[in-house]
Amino acid sequence: MSLSREAQGTHAPFDPRRYHESVTGERTEVAQRPPVCLYLEVTNRCNLLCTTCPRTYEELEPPADMSWELFVSIVDQVPDLARAVLHGVGEPMLVANLPRMVRYLKDRSVHVLFNTNGTVLGERNGRALIDAGLDELRVSLDASNRESFKAIRGRDYFGRILRNVRAFRELQEREGHAAPRVSIWLTGLRETVEQLPAFVQVAAEIGVKEVYLQRLVFFAESAIGKAQPDQALFERLTQEETACLNQAEDLARSLGVTFSASGAASEPGLSLKGSGNGSPWALCRRPWSLMYFTANGRALPCCIAPFSQHGYDNYTLGHAGQQSLPEIWNGPAYRDFRSALLSDKPPKSCANCGLRWSL
Repeated sequence: MSLSREAQGTHAPFDPRRYHESVTGERTEVAQRPPVCLYLEVTNRCNLLCTTCPRTYEELEPPADMSWELFVSIVDQVPDLARAVLHGVGEPMLVANLPRMVRYLKDRSVHVLFNTNGTVLGERNGRALIDAGLDELRVSLDASNRESFKAIRGRDYFGRILRNVRAFRELQEREGHAAPRVSIWLTGLRETVEQLPAFVQVAAEIGVKEVYLQRLVFFAESAIGKAQPDQALFERLTQEETACLNQAEDLARSLGVTFSASGAASEPGLSLKGSGNGSPWALCRRPWSLMYFTANGRALPCCIAPFSQHGYDNYTLGHAGQQSLPEIWNGPAYRDFRSALLSDKPPKSCANCGLRWSL
């Protein structure tokens, strides 16, 4: 069985109900409450060349790690912060200050997580994250074998990642560290959906008890690499692909592994299933609950935006190095963005929202 939040000792359980209660209320052009979640892109540097990521194909912003001063200034302006996600388009574990950032947030009782590619998850880094109090460590693996991994992620690190994650889980088990909760993730591609049962098997073999099939995010125009519309799975599963999902679910159940292919949204409790009303963006609560900042301090609508429309200038909502968070949160750009999202003509970055893109 997967570890419950209550089993994590001094780490208070993250309650999705509390999270959603804090952002309920009427959605209007002006947000009635400050954000309760921050996405902080602690770096935009990466050591892989993933064929589903825009940073592989263009420089989105100048290479940077988020400075400690910028990090603290952002966090300190959100006194009721409940959740912090420390990733963006880069690899968080390349950042020397990462454990310090986690500890700073945990000292404020914030639930902290990030996605990693696992390439530098050595014992020293792993212990530092355990000591800092990290709540969740999500490993993006995207394949069940070396060949597919290299084709999708651009470099031959599959074996290294498996060794790193297995060693980290063994360390946790050996020393009784229930946190961080470790999961592995596979982006839903038609090319790899048949690998789902094998992916679940790999997870079990390296001691990971949670597996998630993540939606594919792609540009509607000028798609890149393998992030193509015809690779998306949502609402278009063939009989054979459905069989792979069912096999993965059955295998996971037999191995005591949690497997999710429809509820693995980036926001807790938010289903990836479409609204069914032809306006998928209408479900979104992100502009009323969270703020996303790049490593350089640029405010973006959410983590999906960089994957949905080319060019940050098209959807930049402010800059933390030049404005206070309250000035950004209910400034003209954010108000216009919310107004458009509430209309039948949403911002271009939201028109094909990831809520409907894939599983």
